[in-house]
Amino acid sequence: MSRKSRNALIGITTYGRKDALPFSLPSSYIDAVRAAGGTPILLPPGETDTVRLLEPLDGLIISGGGDIHPNCYKGCDHPSIYSVDGDRDAFELQLAKFALEYHLPVFGICRGLQILIVASGGTLIPHVPEVYGTSVLHRLDPEPGRRLPTEHMVKINAESRLADCVQSTHISVVSWHHQAVHQVPPGWRVVAYALEDEVIEAVEHEHHPWAIGVQWHPELSANDPNHQRIFQAFVQATYKKQSLLTA
Repeated sequence: MSRKSRNALIGITTYGRKDALPFSLPSSYIDAVRAAGGTPILLPPGETDTVRLLEPLDGLIISGGGDIHPNCYKGCDHPSIYSVDGDRDAFELQLAKFALEYHLPVFGICRGLQILIVASGGTLIPHVPEVYGTSVLHRLDPEPGRRLPTEHMVKINAESRLADCVQSTHISVVSWHHQAVHQVPPGWRVVAYALEDEVIEAVEHEHHPWAIGVQWHPELSANDPNHQRIFQAFVQATYKKQSLLTA
């Protein structure tokens, strides 16, 4: 079977292994990829041969999760930083660099957006409320150690690939983060902001065929066609990649 005649193989990074717990990933990522016509392949941290791992794949999703260690972007420690996993950081940064260098379609979600930015030399805001205040809640913290998603509005640049995907310039999103992009590295452009506080909510690579990062969780809005269109556009981009490989 040729690469072009099968479903796109989409690698999705997983959460790391902590203590004796297994590698894991919320099923919503898998459901979103399948609904868009892709076949999900889970990528747990720890693999070292990035080229061999990604070569059979048609696209890469870097999923959400805990915070990136500040050392990865020469940042400062902060008491709000949690669930740091050095193995996962190293693994995903390698995957991101490969995907960007070799033009593998890549979609970064929440932490995944931040990985793409850090892999390209950018920096992060350690704790959004300290910079932007709390006029918009990007995550609920009802009690110590408990974190919940919340909803808010995002404005998308009309002249962006993301707007073409969503078919709108305003969208209600589900977010679950306390960090955000600070310095945008060369090659990337900001294409969406939180409507009220202007936290950076999405970026696109200026030269890569399809590299987008969103700070929210579109996989948590499975019944909203606006969000599902992003996954559909991503999977369609992987078929274009297949066409180039089989031409």
